[in-house]
Amino acid sequence: MELTVLNTNLDAVSIIDVYESFIWTDRYYACGDFELYTSMTDTILKYIRQDYYVQNRDSEHVMIIEKLRITSDAEAGNHITVTGRSLESILDRRIVWGQKTISGNLQNGIQTLLNENVISPSDGSRKISNFIFEASTDPAITSLKIDAQYTGNNLYDVISKICSERSIGFKVTLNDNKQFVFKLYAGADRSYDQEINPYVIFSPKFENIINSNYVESKSALKTVTLIGGEGEGSARRYTTVGGGNGLNRRELFTDARDISSDIGNGVTLTNVEYIAQLQQRGREKLTENTDVTSFEGQVETTVMFKYGEDFFNGDVVQIANEYGHETKARIVEIVMSENEEGSSVYPTFKTIEQEVA
Repeated sequence: MELTVLNTNLDAVSIIDVYESFIWTDRYYACGDFELYTSMTDTILKYIRQDYYVQNRDSEHVMIIEKLRITSDAEAGNHITVTGRSLESILDRRIVWGQKTISGNLQNGIQTLLNENVISPSDGSRKISNFIFEASTDPAITSLKIDAQYTGNNLYDVISKICSERSIGFKVTLNDNKQFVFKLYAGADRSYDQEINPYVIFSPKFENIINSNYVESKSALKTVTLIGGEGEGSARRYTTVGGGNGLNRRELFTDARDISSDIGNGVTLTNVEYIAQLQQRGREKLTENTDVTSFEGQVETTVMFKYGEDFFNGDVVQIANEYGHETKARIVEIVMSENEEGSSVYPTFKTIEQEVA
């Protein structure tokens, strides 16, 4: 992989095509990250700096250099390890300032959060001047609704949880005008359960999975949550989300006392509106406590299907291993790596059953 380094003005200042190892990870529900390991030279130190950016032509994402670690060894020589996260991590630098209620169209609600805390906040010092919002026209995005309230929450955590709960992705990319472009998106279905897109199947019988790891775990699973809102003692307001009976019921308490029915300017939420806000918080909490069914595989990218052409991060594909485990699953992570042994691509899958649960 050839890497381009950009300075803080987003101008290209260097090309890196020689290194000992490189790992680049793109994610669907969250920011990605990277790690570059190479010999220490004066040239590297000149162009590899904190807050500079790294581009990879095999990915639409851009990484921010956050950490440099230099090691000295009399025998092995001096090396530098460079790490950082993708542009989505910029949202981690902002909180939802004060109390904010969003209701109705989900995309409009997220745009409002970004406008008030990143794009055009009332406090000019909070503004990121080259950050813009690009609306999606995909019905899978535009049809979504939300009722939620946030007070002081980390903006990245808010958006990541909303997207994870709804099985949609978010990304911040760099356009030709040197703008950071935020956009919601939904992966395409390429499984056997549809007839619109060509099928994408990863299976040993097609010789396009070199090795795989299959994991099932219910240790963290919660199926129902009691959400406690405002009020004290017997006057406290409660609702529930989820369900289950007997041994299949796994309970969790969600403290949502910060959600208030008084949203300011003399406006008070109705009981129905307030309960909807509590239930949104409960759904987000259950999303953090799901069962785990993951399938990781090293893909042979020269056989049948190629990442970036036949399938993309966020797509739903058909997967199988040699022990009869077969299902449709969403690609939630793509890890690209390169070292002296060669290049590889590792997708991580999340089963659709897990998303629905």
